[in-house]
Amino acid sequence: MLLLGIDLGTSSIKVSVVDAASQKTIVSVQYPETETPIIALQPGWAEQDPNTWWQHVQQAILKANATNTYNPKNVSAIGIAYQMHGLVCVDKAQNVLRNSIIWCDSRAVPYGNKAFDSIGHDTCLSKLLNSPGNFTASKLAWVKEHEPAIYAQIDKVMLPGDFIAMKLTGDITTSASALSEGILWDFSTNTISKDVLDYYGFDASLFPTIENVFTSHGKLSSTVSESLGLSTNIPVTYKAGDQPNNALSLNVLQPGEVAATAGTSGVIYGVGDSLNYDQQSRVNGFAHVNHTAENTRIGTLLCINGTGIANSFTKRMLAANKSYNAINEEAAKVAIGSNGLSVLPFGNGAERIFNNTIVGAHYQHLDFNLHTQAHIFRAVQEGIACSFRYGLDIMRSNGMQPSVIRAGKANLFLSSVFAEAFVNITGVPVELYNCDGSVGAALGAGIGANIFASEKEAFANMQPLQLIEPTNIDAYKGVYSNWKDALNKQIA
Repeated sequence: MLLLGIDLGTSSIKVSVVDAASQKTIVSVQYPETETPIIALQPGWAEQDPNTWWQHVQQAILKANATNTYNPKNVSAIGIAYQMHGLVCVDKAQNVLRNSIIWCDSRAVPYGNKAFDSIGHDTCLSKLLNSPGNFTASKLAWVKEHEPAIYAQIDKVMLPGDFIAMKLTGDITTSASALSEGILWDFSTNTISKDVLDYYGFDASLFPTIENVFTSHGKLSSTVSESLGLSTNIPVTYKAGDQPNNALSLNVLQPGEVAATAGTSGVIYGVGDSLNYDQQSRVNGFAHVNHTAENTRIGTLLCINGTGIANSFTKRMLAANKSYNAINEEAAKVAIGSNGLSVLPFGNGAERIFNNTIVGAHYQHLDFNLHTQAHIFRAVQEGIACSFRYGLDIMRSNGMQPSVIRAGKANLFLSSVFAEAFVNITGVPVELYNCDGSVGAALGAGIGANIFASEKEAFANMQPLQLIEPTNIDAYKGVYSNWKDALNKQIA
């Protein structure tokens, strides 16, 4: 019995096929090979075309099928992970009305800030666990004001994963987890938030039917089944945002367990069993994949927009002809601290850890005579690690005290320079696993289809690849101190 997982990322689509009996990955593919561009029509804006996502999903599945390592007809369930907080609007014929305003878009910040003040800080934090910020609800408010003709045509508003499930099945559903990441879920009533709907003037009919995360969200249409070589009526049995899904893929489901990822954005995600929130909404609380009204499971999410994208920008600008491996090797030859060069990697929109301020990326103490490409490579990765520490300290002030952090051995965690900087600057060991979002989505599909008797069974064969422990904390104290001094000058 096979499970198919789709991970709708900002850069590309990943698809994995997993054998349910052994939980082993049969094949993983990525499409396209190059990074999908982000459309930035104005500074601080970030959009992508949902129809491009759908084209890439289909191509990724066909690419996986073409490996001939499995029989596509044996796929029994499909799971979807997706970039969080995006806004997708469709009309009654399920046609996309505009580009998706994606997670790192900053245009809705003023709308969220005004809503926070108008609805009331205490009400927002106690009921929504967050300020409306620049999340999905506030993005929809922007469309309502600036694109009224488009807003008038909207039949349904959804998150990116809901859109892909719709294209697969023709059905439109959502979940409490998805609505909570859009700041549309009232945890006090366990319903869509009347406060948010009333304030923004949204009709409840704009939002899809609410289902559990682990359940059937529709079955493959005959047209899609035929075009993708899959059996008809395969159910989509799991949908989750990329960070809750990353936590699931690392078996981070119970209170006190913590996951991290360092892809385009950087995230630390810890699970708790109470409705905690940060008074300044610098870190955010969402319904975790296994949250229910009876069994509270809140994922506290630290998100730093400008992390992996800072590394990819550096490669694109300075070393387009080199691999990430080669860049990492050059960075490793430079001494800890990059000879005084500090990098603030915040060039990807408003950062929640700074109260939705656009700080921008900065290179501090760059010496034209001393510093080389290799110094910049290392300083960028050290700066990213420092930004994790800054955010983790906010989480610590709110009661999250991780003793170990789990992460997939992927993206920046493939770099020994970054991994060493991360554990020594944060002071927390990291367990690395051979997993990714698409594998997690496949396992989630198995849970949703009741192929696994329990969540525990889905991860019975999971073992860490590597444990990285802090061994050089003192050497990195100066790195973080210098970096924080540079940051404070920018945000003062």
